[in-house]
Amino acid sequence: MSLFITCPVADIEHATAFYTALGWTLNAEMSDHNVSCFRISASDADPAAEQYVMLGTREMYASVGGTEDLIGGPDTPSKVTVSFDLPSREAVDALVERAGAAGGRIGDIDDYPFMYQRQFDDPDGYHYSPFWMKPDAAPTA
Repeated sequence: MSLFITCPVADIEHATAFYTALGWTLNAEMSDHNVSCFRISASDADPAAEQYVMLGTREMYASVGGTEDLIGGPDTPSKVTVSFDLPSREAVDALVERAGAAGGRIGDIDDYPFMYQRQFDDPDGYHYSPFWMKPDAAPTA
């Protein structure tokens, strides 16, 4: 199963530049002047199980059945947090630093005994929480 997370954005070019700066892969076949589609991961075990972030203009997003009330802005609190694992603490730090350099808002650092996690928001207010699971952590009961 593939996963698509769709987000309305104020400026498609600005949003596309931000996600490109994160190092995520733009899928040109699924993108146009109203939508940018970024592949954020692929499963080696199941190539069909890819994960995407779809960025659409607010006008395009509102045209997709009954979503008018869901369109917020950078000052609207996120209704979800997009979390995903990365292979190392350094990979988490590098992604968050790229987000900050590209204009994202950097949030908290959580360093738990079992996991290292950081936070950032994109320019449209979408909240991301990349993490790294510590391999030597004792299992929790």
